[in-house]
Amino acid sequence: MLIRHIQPQLQALLSHFPCVVLTGVRQCGKTTLLHTLGPEWQHFDMENSADRQQLLADPELFLRLHTDKLAIDEAPLAPPLFSALRVAIDRDRAKKGRFLLSGSSSPDLVRHISESLAGRVARLEMAPLSLSEAWQLPLSPLYHLLSQGANMADLLAAAAARLNLQQVHDHWFAGGYPEPWLNNSNTFRDLWQRHYIDSYLLRDIGALFPSLNRDRFRQFIDLLSQHSGNILNNADIARTLGVSEPTVRDWLNIAHETFLWRHVPAWANSAAKQLVKHPKGYLRDSGLLHRLLRIPDQPMLATHPVAGKSWEGMVVETLLRGFENAGIEVQPFHYRTRGGAEIDLILQGQFGQAQLLPIEIKLNQQGDKRALRSLSEFVQTHHCPLGLLVNNDERPRWLDQRILSIPAACL
Repeated sequence: MLIRHIQPQLQALLSHFPCVVLTGVRQCGKTTLLHTLGPEWQHFDMENSADRQQLLADPELFLRLHTDKLAIDEAPLAPPLFSALRVAIDRDRAKKGRFLLSGSSSPDLVRHISESLAGRVARLEMAPLSLSEAWQLPLSPLYHLLSQGANMADLLAAAAARLNLQQVHDHWFAGGYPEPWLNNSNTFRDLWQRHYIDSYLLRDIGALFPSLNRDRFRQFIDLLSQHSGNILNNADIARTLGVSEPTVRDWLNIAHETFLWRHVPAWANSAAKQLVKHPKGYLRDSGLLHRLLRIPDQPMLATHPVAGKSWEGMVVETLLRGFENAGIEVQPFHYRTRGGAEIDLILQGQFGQAQLLPIEIKLNQQGDKRALRSLSEFVQTHHCPLGLLVNNDERPRWLDQRILSIPAACL
């Protein structure tokens, strides 16, 4: 069984809230994580018809019979549960860690949480395997050190590579879904990704959004994979697909809410610069991206025109999952000026005394001078104590007084 870095955060939330909702994309490992909680927990799966009927026959009675240590998988499939759960929680509001629900994100789940369980529940997002999880390494100390504003020597030590280059590139090509990693077969991974895309896109998302034209949405996802890592122009996408811009906006929201797509808004707080204000985004799993783009192996990926953007997306996801697993809240942005200055990722959060961490991402071993110039200028303009360059170098290096280059293998 794979060790997941998010487990300490789940336990911490259960110690503070009577109910925790674990969300995440299908097949990322939510059910497996639920079964690591311990033998005192009772488990019910709403995709199992017998379990669902037992709960739906009388939800309030069900919760009176199961008052503590109750885990309900795919809870959105049982909507009457949520109002009954509010009554059950309020019956003993002070008691923590009583209920754990899981489910893929959906409008119904979000509505039930906001309407029935507001103030009573914590929500935690789980993702497929991060780079270090795939190779069963502990969470990198770098995330906590960055959030604490640690000194330069500690950052340099924490940024030492923990994986070799081949391991990093294996994860980049294959993506992070647990089942293909556990199977360890290229043939199985190809088959799994093909059937996952078909069943998830056409069945699960279609069930969540009944009015969705599934065939057109599949075409949209195929087109979106070609734009992964790019600034989006909704009008161009709408023209290509022959649909309206509002439809494209709706489809982008669906892709983001169901964890297929990572929406990254533009940084808009630099009054002295003329900024590009269009968002960009990434297909969140690099393995699915390569499947949709029909890239069959690592040699072809290395020479493919999308390699740089694909690598960028993988590193962005690795960083955001690392901060999430560490329990550190950050908000991602991208930065581009009309003059051509660009930074791949701006994280807004708490980094010691600072609130911004600019990050440039490069596939090659060293960053180009123009990218470093943009990064240095942003650091100076916004008084950031640190800027990062993530690349494929063998070890971390100080590029100047406030720019630290770190290998992706340290993440």
